[in-house]
Amino acid sequence: MTLYIGNLSYEATENDLREVFEKYGAIRRIVLPVDRETGKRRGFAFVELVDETQEAAAIDDLDGATWLGRVLKVNKAKPKQPGGQSNSAF
Repeated sequence: MTLYIGNLSYEATENDLREVFEKYGAIRRIVLPVDRETGKRRGFAFVELVDETQEAAAIDDLDGATWLGRVLKVNKAKPKQPGGQSNSAF
C-alpha cells in the first residue's frame, strides 16, 4: 500500500518526510512530485512503507495533524484511473 499525503507544505522536502515517516517503519520509497513547468513542489507526496500495518498507524496518527503549518490529509493512495486523475503517482 502507498500513502497519499495531501495539503503538504510546499517547503517540505523528501528528508522532512523521511524524518516523519521512518518513525512508523522502514520506508520503501518517497515520491514528492514537482510541477514540470515551474519546478516547484505540488503540495502532495506519496510514501510507501515496507509493512502495511505501519502504514495504517501512520494514517491514524497523521491524518488531520498539523505539520509545517498545514493540516495534512493522509490516506491510502488510489490507483491511477485511465484518462482521469487520482491521488496516485504509481
